[in-house]
Amino acid sequence: MILLLQLLLGLGYTALAHLASLRHHDGLALGALAALIAMLVVEPLLARRPWAFVALPLLAWGAWALYAAGHAALPLLLVPVVFVVGIAWIFARTLRPGRTALITRIVIGIEGHADATELAPDLLRYTRGLTAAWAAVLLGMAGGNLLLALLASPAGLLESLGVPSPLPISQAQWSWWANLLNYGVIGGFFVIEFAIRKRRFPGRYHGFFDFLRKLADLGPTFWRDLLR
Repeated sequence: MILLLQLLLGLGYTALAHLASLRHHDGLALGALAALIAMLVVEPLLARRPWAFVALPLLAWGAWALYAAGHAALPLLLVPVVFVVGIAWIFARTLRPGRTALITRIVIGIEGHADATELAPDLLRYTRGLTAAWAAVLLGMAGGNLLLALLASPAGLLESLGVPSPLPISQAQWSWWANLLNYGVIGGFFVIEFAIRKRRFPGRYHGFFDFLRKLADLGPTFWRDLLR
């Protein structure tokens, strides 16, 4: 239920942030920040963690202060960068010596194995390489998001620092990439990789939707522990 609520808040943030960029509307930008704050603190609030009750009013005050100063849209330029870097780190940290790569752990869960030693060596190498590939793709996306945020005009990161954008792009162009097309890149990579995996390791899945069903069958507890 919490994951569903966070997903809905994330979709709300994306829609509000995109509309704020298209219309240059500070009120919509404030709404996007509110949705983002709610998405971040809803789980710890429901778990009654003390720090969340301190953080919520501070974050709300910060969002309102930015809105009052006419800068509510400024944090929205950095959110896609921070978000994608955060996901890349989730992949990359599992590549450290002595740890099981994130994709390897997912395959272990799908196939019901106890640990990585039960996987075939070629599958183990493939899943570790795929984890590294996901980290690289996400870091590349984050770099693209940051570059576009720097170049955006008006009120991009460079212009906010008083530096003219050398190659101005509109806020709308930035938003189409950062708030929407990013997900298309992720989805495209996911689908293409599945097609490659299906050819390289035939017989493991009946089709793409069967693969998605197996991922869903792992359950929320598995995914929550995996992403920690």
